[in-house]
This record gives sequence, structure tokens and C-alpha cells, in this order.
Amino acid sequence: MSHKQHYKIVIVGGGSAGITVAARLLRRSRDLVGNIAIIDPARKHYYQPLWTLVGAGEVSKEATEREQASIIPKGVAWVQDAVTEFWPNENAIVTASGNQLNYDYLVVAAGIQIDWDRVKGLKESMGKHGVCSNYSYDYVESTWDNIRNFKGGTAIFTNPNTPVKCGGAPQKIMYLADDYFRKSGIRSRSSITFASGGATIFGVKKYADALQKVIERKQIETRFKHNLIEIISEKKQAVFENLDTNDCVIMPYDMIHVVPPMSAPEIIKKSPLASGDGWIDVDKFTLQHKRFGNVFGIGDCTNLPTSKTGAAIRKQGPVVVQNLLSLMSGKPIRNEYNGYTSCPLVTGYGKLILAEFDYELNPQESFPFDQSRERLSMYLLKKDLLPVMYWKGMLKGFM
Repeated sequence: MSHKQHYKIVIVGGGSAGITVAARLLRRSRDLVGNIAIIDPARKHYYQPLWTLVGAGEVSKEATEREQASIIPKGVAWVQDAVTEFWPNENAIVTASGNQLNYDYLVVAAGIQIDWDRVKGLKESMGKHGVCSNYSYDYVESTWDNIRNFKGGTAIFTNPNTPVKCGGAPQKIMYLADDYFRKSGIRSRSSITFASGGATIFGVKKYADALQKVIERKQIETRFKHNLIEIISEKKQAVFENLDTNDCVIMPYDMIHVVPPMSAPEIIKKSPLASGDGWIDVDKFTLQHKRFGNVFGIGDCTNLPTSKTGAAIRKQGPVVVQNLLSLMSGKPIRNEYNGYTSCPLVTGYGKLILAEFDYELNPQESFPFDQSRERLSMYLLKKDLLPVMYWKGMLKGFM
């Protein structure tokens, strides 16, 4: 399919952030019909927050997948290609097919890169020898296979010392596995370890205190500042670096759920748009790029000091759209994002702590009750309601 060489607005990335921004822009201004392009090579679009429940046998992975063509808003051009270079001084990007697209305004919504290769032996071990991960559509079912076929022994759940999609996700599947082991009658002959490159169980004290009680109740061992660096699958051994001492610690396992390290996409790291640590360098309130005024960033690819979640994108989207429209019409940029994010922390089948907080790590709760308590209602919100809100609301520009 042929495309124009110039668009008023180019959006890099067709994930939740890119689609949300495009849909909201069209709802605010019909003049933009035919003047917005989304650049993304992916044929499929995934609702990844449900992969935790796929890994626990609660949801089919097929329920999380849609054809990308069905998600792109009508009136938006889909350039099914990958960006290889950013030329912000020329208001242009270059794609893998060698095409140059020019823009008046750029929104970068390129997501986060999963670095499977940064853990030695991980990529070739995935889905075999007790190694599993919820962070891949291709392997998420291997998590459920491992949990339901576990006969006892040592189960390890890891968390890297890098930013990840939803900071609470690495521990959710662990709580579900503990629940399933208890229902299966094998928990008494099993040990569960949470080996995390982080220093604490959660960054917000109110929810960390609640999670600590969950850990104590479930008798889970925690090993903080232990970062996974190697899987020796033939020996069923995991090698961790103790970040305090730099020593290597070898832990045997019967099953291990691995959350791989993550980082900014390579195309961003090497671009003029990157901050010193490789992420899109934006003002944390306006989401406007700090050096290129006609560029905005949103979602996981940015250097915003908050958890990388779909809930954060839902609040960032209106700020990007309003500030972009203000800029286009010559008005001052006034809308601000306060760092709101949300982590629905599943603590077992039918149990969930809904963490919501801002840049200052202050709770920003939506419901008139204590959300640090485990609740069935919040579990059903995550499992049944939030996916509908995503497909029918957020991606359509309604919320």
C-alpha cells in the first residue's frame, strides 16, 4: 500500500499508547483525518495485562490478541514498517524499507524492549526444563504448564534490576502459583523464592506493607538485590548476582518464572531524542520533548519517573493530545500529568490489591474504600472489566 511522504502528525508505535493518542486526536479534530500516520510493523495487537492470568490458567491467550488492522482508527494511515532512524532536526524519520517520512509533529510511543539475551542461556531455555515466562505470547502458556504439572520442589520467581512493564507483574504470578500449589496439595513439599534485583517488594509503603503480609502468610522467601544473570538449564540452576557484594549465587530450581531485563528500544537509544539513559527525554509534566518542541513522548519508551503501565498511558494520553493540539493552534501548553499509574496486584485466585499512586508515591485511589486490602471485586475488575474498557474505550479514544 502506498502512503504519503508527509503527514501533519506521525506516531511511532501502534501499541496502546500510539493507538490511544491517534483515536483521541481524531475525536478532537476531524481536520486530522488522513493527516495522521501510525508506523508499526506488527500484524497483531495484544492486551498484555491479561498474560498474568493466562499464565495462571484463568484466561486463554487467544482472548488477548487482535488483528492490528482492526485496531487502527479509521482515518489514520497505517505504515506497516519499522522506524530505523529519527531525524528531528529535519522533522523526518527513516524506515526499514528505506522510506523517509516527514512530519510537522511527532509522537513517540515505541514501547519497551525485552532483552532476552541479557540473561545467558535464557533464550534457548524458554519453554523447556522448567523455564517459563509470561512476557511472551509464544511462551506464556508454558507458565501454566509448569504450574499445573508441578509436583513439588523449588519454584523461583525473578524480577530484574531494570524497569519492566508493570512493576508489580513479576510477583503476581508467584502468588497465583502458591494458591494453585495449595489447592493441589503440594505446597507443603514446595518452596517458593522471590529473587529480585530490586531492594523492596514495592515502592509505595501502603501497598508494600500489605504485600509483606501476603508474603508472610504464603511463607515465601524473598531475596532482594539478587539479579538473574544466567540459566544453566541442563543442571536446573539459576545464577544470580548479589548486587551488594557482586558475588555469584547459584540457586537450584524445579521451575523458574523469569522476567527478562528490559530497556529502551535500540532505535531510541541511538537517536537524538534519547536522554542519557536511553529513553525518550520528555518533560515529566507536559510530556513534550525537552529539546525538540514539536515532539512528544508517551508510555513505556519515555524517561518518566513512574511505573510503566497501561493505566499510566490512559492518563498520559489526554495530556499529550491536549498539549499537541494547543501547540498546533499556537496556544500555551498547560495540561500536566501528575505521574499517576496503577498496578492491579493479583495476590491469588479471586484476590487483588489495587495500587494507584502518583510521582510522589502518594496513593491516588479511585474507589471509596481501602484498596490495600485484597478483594474479589478488584480481581473481577482486572479479569473481566478492564479488558472491555481497553478494547472498547481506551483504544477508541473514549477514556
